[in-house]
Amino acid sequence: MSNFNNTRSAAQGERKTAATIGARPRLAAHTRPKDLDLGEDVLPQDSASNAPHRRTTSGTHKTTASSRMNSERRTDRTHITTRETLQVRATSPVKQAKGDSSVGRSSLNINTAPLTSRPNEEKVEMLAKKEKQVEQPWCPQVTLVPHTTAPLAMRVSVPPVASSIPRSLEPPPLKQLSSDDQELAILEDLLFVFMGFEGQYIRFVNSYNPSLEKDRLAGPSYTILPGLDPSLRDLTTTMLKMATHYSAVEAFIEVQSRDEFGTINHALCASIRKVLKDYIVLIAQLEHQLLNNTSLTLHVLHLHTLPTAQMLFQLYTLAQEFLRKNSLLEDDLDESIDDFDDVDNILEQLRDGGDLAPGSMSKKICKGGNVLRLLTDRLSYMSGDPAARTLLETLLRDASRPYMNMLNEWLHHGGIKDPHAEFLIKEQKSIRRDRLEDDYTDEYWEKRYTIRDTDVPPQLEGVKDKVLLAGKYLNVVRECGGVDISTEVEDVPKSFDDPRFLNNVNSAYAHANSSLLNLLLTTHALPARLRSMKHYFFLDQSDFFSYFLFLSESELKKPVATVNVGKLQSLLDLVLRQPGSIAAQDPFKEDIKVHMNDQYLTKFLMGVVNVRGFDQEAPDESLERHRTPATQSTSEEDSKMTGFEALEFKYSVPFPLSLVISSKTVVRYQIIFRYLLSMRHLERLLVGSWEDHNKVISWTHKSSDRKVELYKRQAWTLRARMLNFVQQFTYYCTAEVIEPNWKNLMKRVNGNTAPAETSRHTQPPVNRTVDELMEDHVDFLDTCLKECMLMNSRLLKVHARLLSCCTMFATYTSSLSRTLCAVDPSLAGTAPALAFLATQYPSSKFPIPDRLKSFDADGLAKLHDTLVRYEHNFNTHLRMLLEALDYYAATETVALSRLCAQLSMSTERGEEGGGGWGR
Repeated sequence: MSNFNNTRSAAQGERKTAATIGARPRLAAHTRPKDLDLGEDVLPQDSASNAPHRRTTSGTHKTTASSRMNSERRTDRTHITTRETLQVRATSPVKQAKGDSSVGRSSLNINTAPLTSRPNEEKVEMLAKKEKQVEQPWCPQVTLVPHTTAPLAMRVSVPPVASSIPRSLEPPPLKQLSSDDQELAILEDLLFVFMGFEGQYIRFVNSYNPSLEKDRLAGPSYTILPGLDPSLRDLTTTMLKMATHYSAVEAFIEVQSRDEFGTINHALCASIRKVLKDYIVLIAQLEHQLLNNTSLTLHVLHLHTLPTAQMLFQLYTLAQEFLRKNSLLEDDLDESIDDFDDVDNILEQLRDGGDLAPGSMSKKICKGGNVLRLLTDRLSYMSGDPAARTLLETLLRDASRPYMNMLNEWLHHGGIKDPHAEFLIKEQKSIRRDRLEDDYTDEYWEKRYTIRDTDVPPQLEGVKDKVLLAGKYLNVVRECGGVDISTEVEDVPKSFDDPRFLNNVNSAYAHANSSLLNLLLTTHALPARLRSMKHYFFLDQSDFFSYFLFLSESELKKPVATVNVGKLQSLLDLVLRQPGSIAAQDPFKEDIKVHMNDQYLTKFLMGVVNVRGFDQEAPDESLERHRTPATQSTSEEDSKMTGFEALEFKYSVPFPLSLVISSKTVVRYQIIFRYLLSMRHLERLLVGSWEDHNKVISWTHKSSDRKVELYKRQAWTLRARMLNFVQQFTYYCTAEVIEPNWKNLMKRVNGNTAPAETSRHTQPPVNRTVDELMEDHVDFLDTCLKECMLMNSRLLKVHARLLSCCTMFATYTSSLSRTLCAVDPSLAGTAPALAFLATQYPSSKFPIPDRLKSFDADGLAKLHDTLVRYEHNFNTHLRMLLEALDYYAATETVALSRLCAQLSMSTERGEEGGGGWGR
């Protein structure tokens, strides 16, 4: 009996000890580990955990004062034994009280027991030491985790796992509980597990680490302690999936709510939080039923949680898909290479002073339009499930609200408020309008605003170009002061499911287009600008330009390095202000400036054709022959250029007209101008040769030698054919190429009706757009270049050789007039001939050569050979040109057939006449 009382007192003492260290009451019920067995001599077989449920077997034992005293003293000794172990009694026996023989007997019995059973005492001491080492004080601590950019993220460290608690706090085994007690214990555990915590019998698997973000995102797996009824285990295992899904979704919300994931993800997480709030309310209701309703069973709990489990399953699968897109579940190193393809974003971040951290660019983030695309695709997949469809529609509606705010700001104000780079329009802030005044380029229009093709939501896939153009148009109008950005646009759709969504995009696009067209055509007079450029670059009504060439001829004959550009600019200003000329009435004449190019036109065009891929012959030949490999021959060739070959005009265009008349279009104008100038200059040289043939004495004097007269006629014929060729080409380029295409362009620019004012929410018919206008302008110039044979390498080279041949012959005519005085027997040495030669050699430093003062019998044969070479060269290249024109007129450009026919007729007549005169 005394042993049983000692054991019960020890159990009470241990329960008090367990209570002092913060253990839960249910965990303190089992006070001894299973492997601790002190034998029948020391402790009874009855477990302390069953003490409160069993009655004692003391029967009618009488309680006397002596027995009560003995009981108290034994309790004191037993308490000391529990705290100090059995070693205390063995080394320091308890002193006997005076006058109490029963105490002495009891103490004697207790102290002599170890002497009679020494092996048992050693076993007890060993097990007691082991128990002392195992059962260390359990003091779990909570700490604050570092703050993240997610505002509602958990700031408290995760609680310790159940596997780390001491054995003294373990609950009683399930196999010792009845079926009803097992169900009640599992019900209580499930409520904890549904909230993401461990229960007493339902715990995390050993492989799960709640401190790792990857494990939390994947969701915990649970294990049930052995001993549970199989039917209860099956139901419990089924419901544990919901707990896994809830924990994973909670972790997903914490991660996706960080600042770098953008506002669309934040809105999605806020919408999921609303759904989880209903889940928390359900758990609270189930707890109320557990506490107040005895009829709640696992089957009833399972029925109550079925709809919520399906909802959480949809959220879980959606979250896992997002995490796979973000590469947060597994390490994907291949995607890190693709991040460096977006060089523009990297440079933009460096310009803004950002830091390219090693981990900031390692993985791509699913945000913005990709989030909406994933939700839309999943909604289409789950359209057959009404509950899933309703849930996904709610998530899509809430997630699209911040995206619609950015879209409305772009459509109605032309501005972008996108701090996280989520919108389908990307803005390069480094390209600013103030830089266009000095160097206007196409970057402002083509690169300032671009579409992120991989981030376009499916709802905007069909109208993404309209969205881009609407904002670009309004942005230009806004920067010119045509849009009041302070006004708040009302009555616009707030989400993608609004039926007015597409109508809003179309009406905004029509309004922006008409506003910019009105700004360009009316306020900034685009048609007048184009007519002004036609006068200067296409030499339309160019009486002023002929006068300019006449005044600046002496300066333009110089090498390009010695040409005085300031003098040429002064002469041009003088000519443009000449009363009676078309330029005097031009309001934009101040925008034209003289400029000297440092490269031959043919060489420049060959480089353009080869780079653009329009070359028709073998690429290796063209690249090696026409590209300049180094500066060794480039400087020598370019130094031979004259002012006529290098002259071009620069034209200053203010914003926003610079969007239509961009730098690329001005280059096309300059190419056509230099081409026409070369033809005009060659025509002037041949006309000068014709004047010499009609007034110089060596040509007008009728020689007594028939061969001299035949030579003159042959030279006249070749000069006439060359002049006819140049004039035919000039006429073709101006009258049959530029003028018809110009009229078509002006019809497109002026349109059928003038642009009218439209409201934001009405959708007027749009006949043309600003981008179509710009495309028409570029197409007009490209068509002129192509039909003028400037975009075909073969035609370009043959034509360049023909022009070179004509230029050399026109230059050769002046020296030929002097040589004819010596080869004509009736003119050589006469006073008129010497007078003419005196005008050709006016300086005493360069006197008249002796060979020109007398008759040269062999000189005519040399002149005839030179003329034959010129004629053969011209005929050969002209025939090659005709063959090429005939081929390309049939395969590429039909307009070349007219030029081919005209040149063929003149060539046939010239060859027949030249052959007769040669005989």
